[in-house]
Amino acid sequence: MLVNLSNHPFDFWDEKQRNEAHDNYGNIVDIPFPDISPTDDTKMLVELAKQYVGICLEKLNGSSEPHNAVHLMGEMTFSFALVAALQREGITCIASTARRNVSDFGNGQKNVRFDFVSFREYPRITI
Repeated sequence: MLVNLSNHPFDFWDEKQRNEAHDNYGNIVDIPFPDISPTDDTKMLVELAKQYVGICLEKLNGSSEPHNAVHLMGEMTFSFALVAALQREGITCIASTARRNVSDFGNGQKNVRFDFVSFREYPRITI
């Protein structure tokens, strides 16, 4: 099972990303990314990460898939705290990689499109 914890629900992923997710993880479950204010302090983010560990584990505990992971994309300090906490629980965490394609129309207007390339596992930090 793949828990998708991001602002991008599975139904809106492109075909390549959906297929790779299904091929590697089977079922995909969306959990909306929390709304994090730029004024939230680190202590609050750590407490929120602890809550989300429980939410993710609850979803993953019901999985019968051979491979399970959390796809985590969002606010960086929360994501860092959550990845560290999930990894302590033995949960694989992945991010999606993409090519950034920019069309510059001049006068300050741009169109940015991200084309999915692959999933990448978050490194395990052992300091």
